Amino acid sequence: MNPLTENQIRSAFVNLSKGAAARVNLPADLDERPWEDLDYLGWQDPKAPGRRYLVADLDGRVRAIALRPSDGGVGRTRKTMCDLCLTVGSVGLMVAPRAGRAGQRGDSVGIYICTGLDCSLFVRNIRSNGTIIMEERLTTEQKIERLTANLDTFIARVLR
Repeated sequence: MNPLTENQIRSAFVNLSKGAAARVNLPADLDERPWEDLDYLGWQDPKAPGRRYLVADLDGRVRAIALRPSDGGVGRTRKTMCDLCLTVGSVGLMVAPRAGRAGQRGDSVGIYICTGLDCSLFVRNIRSNGTIIMEERLTTEQKIERLTANLDTFIARVLR
């Protein structure tokens, strides 16, 4: 993933108003992120634990999605499989309001996702979550392709 600027991130939100996007607390370490190892940028709002964000550059178009735990709080986690990276570990059900009128009506999309939003590091074997890793015969590149395809599908559901 190419490094993103604050302006690129704020203007990419598809399910927040411009005012809400302007109030998003961005990660303080944007310049220090391992961009070359990321398929998306994900973070938890440091001032509001119930808010999480995901930003992806898919096909040359940056899209940002606001998420929240399904229970409205900091989120319950359990050991299960992430819908994006298919890693088994601490996963929570996150909910994203749909873009546009559907989101304004309260429609949302749910996804089980790694609570640390660090799927990119798991598929590259850079980070381990301490659980037993399922043996796969896929290469790292194939796992990355699968992750980005799952991410693309999720973003398309939010935009629908």
